[in-house]
Amino acid sequence: MTKCTTSTTSFPRCKGRQVSASFDGGEITSDGGALLLRQLGREWGLTRTIARRPSPVARRPSPVARRRDDTRASRRCQHRAETMLRQRAFGLALGYEDLNDHHALRRDIALQTAVDTDSVLASQSTLCRFEQQASRQWAVAIQEEIVEQFIRSFRRPPKKRLILDFDATDDPVHGEQLGRHFSGFYDGYCFLPLYVFCGQQLLVSYLRPVYRDAAYHAGAILALLVRRLRQAWPEVKVVFRGDSGFCRPMILNWCERHGVEYIVGLATNSRLEKLSLDIRYESAIRWEAERTKQRHFGRIHYAAHSWKRPRRKVVVKAETSHRGFNTRYVVTNLHGSPQWLYDHRYCPRGDMENRIKEQQWLFSDRTSWHDWWPNQYRLLLAGLAYRLLERLLERLRRVYLKRTAYATAQVTTLRLKLLKIGGVVIRNTRRVRLMLSSHYPDQDLFLKLVKKLVPG
Repeated sequence: MTKCTTSTTSFPRCKGRQVSASFDGGEITSDGGALLLRQLGREWGLTRTIARRPSPVARRPSPVARRRDDTRASRRCQHRAETMLRQRAFGLALGYEDLNDHHALRRDIALQTAVDTDSVLASQSTLCRFEQQASRQWAVAIQEEIVEQFIRSFRRPPKKRLILDFDATDDPVHGEQLGRHFSGFYDGYCFLPLYVFCGQQLLVSYLRPVYRDAAYHAGAILALLVRRLRQAWPEVKVVFRGDSGFCRPMILNWCERHGVEYIVGLATNSRLEKLSLDIRYESAIRWEAERTKQRHFGRIHYAAHSWKRPRRKVVVKAETSHRGFNTRYVVTNLHGSPQWLYDHRYCPRGDMENRIKEQQWLFSDRTSWHDWWPNQYRLLLAGLAYRLLERLLERLRRVYLKRTAYATAQVTTLRLKLLKIGGVVIRNTRRVRLMLSSHYPDQDLFLKLVKKLVPG
């Protein structure tokens, strides 16, 4: 039976006026900025490339040509793989973490237009079945394409060193997921995903069990990345950077054999404390004399039992303040003074913590599937959403955000300010029109960005 009337809710009067509300406003969206994601997706082509099937005539396609294998019967499918991939990635970018959210979102005309369709989008059950197909081939295809997009983002070979930041973080789980284990360090059941960033660009998000070492598979991933980057740019200089969890002799030896520079944290032990005693003593003496925070740097020769030979460039930072002693050790093969290496080469890795937080704000920790590969797929979906928003931020910072409040904006700020825009949507056979809010505060920035993204 057709419902011809809507219920109206009344509120207390305001300045003598009657106040009421009802759900009869028509097609209204709260995600008017989704069209920006559409333009970036079309320009970038990531979802289209990942969703492409491998050629049936190619016996052994190259790793770059290999794509996600969609096992569904295409003639019986209403929703294409590319459309569903966009729907999920755009949904995460817009702040919708659950598949249940798509029960209502599938009818949002703004989101339908963003994913390039004029029909109802996939339901939560369809998306659920689609994600359950995830396999190792899906993960490899997405990871490879993210790296290829990173390479294509450079118009010419990079002149500066490419610093690859490696770090791991905990991903708590609350069910009986395959691969979950209890971690005494994190005091809970979790996974231990590995992230690799180059500046603000994501290269790898790799799901791992927590019972493995923090550097598990890090050496293999580093080797694959360096090989691919050198295929694209033979003269490129690559720097491996990580905390003490990645200070493994196998990785350091590989870097030295293959001409890769590194700067890695070194865990404190009694031998290091003995070798650095003079540096720490000088810092303490200055503190007693001046009662101001003291930072002293030096270099020592050190060799762990698992190292084949001593390494001369072990940087020592000895800090003394009213809080006590704070001594750090870093092993490197880079050239420069100890203080410069520590402050300008090692310390900037701390910014990677912000990048990992942004991954979590895009729901990378929503690994609630029972099976392993669907959880890896969700981790990568968050990575795709981050790449879209990061690319949008890159465009903005390059031209429009200099000397503005958004110059150091994070993805959550971008989502709130540029994507969550209310408006009325009208769609007919000739056009789709979004009438955005007249009181939207960043209209000039939005229009400039559209002019930059849309050619002509």
